[in-house]
Amino acid sequence: MNVTLITGATGGLGKAFSRLYAEKRHNLLLVGTSEDKLLRLKTDLIKDYAVRVDYVVADLSKKTHCIKVYEYTKEKEYFVDTLINNAGFGDRTDFKDMDIDLQMKMVAVNCTALLYFTRVFLTDMLKKDQGHIINVASIAGFVPGPYMCTYHATKSFVLNLGESIAHEIRKTNVKLLTLCPGPFISGFVSKAGNDYTFQKIKPVTAEKIASFAYKKSIKGKRLAVYGLNNKLTVFAPRFFSRKFVTAVSAKTLKKGD
Repeated sequence: MNVTLITGATGGLGKAFSRLYAEKRHNLLLVGTSEDKLLRLKTDLIKDYAVRVDYVVADLSKKTHCIKVYEYTKEKEYFVDTLINNAGFGDRTDFKDMDIDLQMKMVAVNCTALLYFTRVFLTDMLKKDQGHIINVASIAGFVPGPYMCTYHATKSFVLNLGESIAHEIRKTNVKLLTLCPGPFISGFVSKAGNDYTFQKIKPVTAEKIASFAYKKSIKGKRLAVYGLNNKLTVFAPRFFSRKFVTAVSAKTLKKGD
């Protein structure tokens, strides 16, 4: 059975992706850390869209849990024809004050798990010469981010990884899109402690981001930056020094920098 696998499925953009792909009549395999939330989302999606929905409870900061998800797809004989690597989180903290365990967990979720799923499911897609992958990066991946440096670094990893893989597989029918949204409404802000930035920039809905990504993915695009202002944000730095760009970025992340 073909399924769309969505990580970080129960909140914000993940939930928006889940509803969108259910509406498009995709069978779903949802991955998240809370079984209660996964079960509620599964029940709602089946009721609203009459699609098949399964889930796996997994902490993607742990390699063993990533492997568990992949092995589950094999056990159930699922073919993941659409993979949405959405799971991730941020933390706005001065580097000297950072909780190192939290930062390493962020790298594991934002980078390592995404790398693992992209690698193993890409192999299966290439065998059938079909499939779509959406890796969720951010406009943060285009610039340094003082006071949120680990998060910016992880999204830069996602951006560079995705564009490179997309080039390598360009002659196949498997397509990889790197999605780079700006601020959108989700639980990210409270978890990251980044209220200051979101007070300066009006976020859009997660549903708009998901719909935008779906259309770009279907078209086979490699990179998608949502919104004109965000496109200008990632384009403008090429005209300035890295030092200047870093200083401007810092001012958007910490009051009084």
